[in-house]
Amino acid sequence: MAAVFIALGSNRGNRREQIEAGFAFLEQLSDSPIKRSSIYVSEPVGPAKRDFYNALARIESDMEPSDLLKYCKAFEEERGRDPNAPRWSARLIDLDLIGWDNLVVQSDNLIIPHPEYHKRLFVLLPLRDVAPGWKDPATGRSLAELIRNAPPLRIHPIDQPHKDTDTDKE
Repeated sequence: MAAVFIALGSNRGNRREQIEAGFAFLEQLSDSPIKRSSIYVSEPVGPAKRDFYNALARIESDMEPSDLLKYCKAFEEERGRDPNAPRWSARLIDLDLIGWDNLVVQSDNLIIPHPEYHKRLFVLLPLRDVAPGWKDPATGRSLAELIRNAPPLRIHPIDQPHKDTDTDKE
């Protein structure tokens, strides 16, 4: 059984509902109860205009990584995500495989650990919630070190409203 870390993000529609639906979906896939991070609000990276809601779940799975990725992409499409939308565009739901035990994978359609996660506080802070002692299996770097070296980003837990980010209105 592998410990799998999956990041969730949404910046369209009812963002909290999308994240909660993602957690419920991952609960169904997991072989044991999932461990959930807090939900965070962060500024968008790239051209998207609306703040994202972000979270992370730790699940247990004996699936192959490529199979789990297929399930996650199918869920995104079922929830209304356009698989052909430009990179970094607005999205209803995004599920990214961040880590898989100590596995390192480099293939055409899957890279584990996720190639951008170490640059994204919206992944690192939720990861700290569920696995504070986690180390990058490819580099051996600690989560604390990764957080210290990540580019700055406006981010806060959802229960600490900032500007208009605490509303789910479009």
